[in-house]
Amino acid sequence: ALRNFVNEIRGLKVKELPNYIKPKLSLDYIKNSFNRGLDNYYTKYIETSSPDPLYHVCFGGMVLSYLVNLPEERRHYEHLEHERLAKAHGSAAAHH
Repeated sequence: ALRNFVNEIRGLKVKELPNYIKPKLSLDYIKNSFNRGLDNYYTKYIETSSPDPLYHVCFGGMVLSYLVNLPEERRHYEHLEHERLAKAHGSAAAHH
């Protein structure tokens, strides 16, 4: 879908771009696109009794969990780096 969008944009002139993109940002267009995506997903995976949705849920949960914990992990690593730098400066000052 993104590839199609990029290919459509390539053919436009810069002045035509806002008029092309503006309708695609409307709430109705986004809702319809989302519903089309759900319908396509349902047809491709659910109706065929494919096990893929189970994998999608598992991997999606892992990615979501990672993203939720990312700020806390970054704070933890920044704190460790700060301690490491403080020790490095402290030990260098003791030797001089």
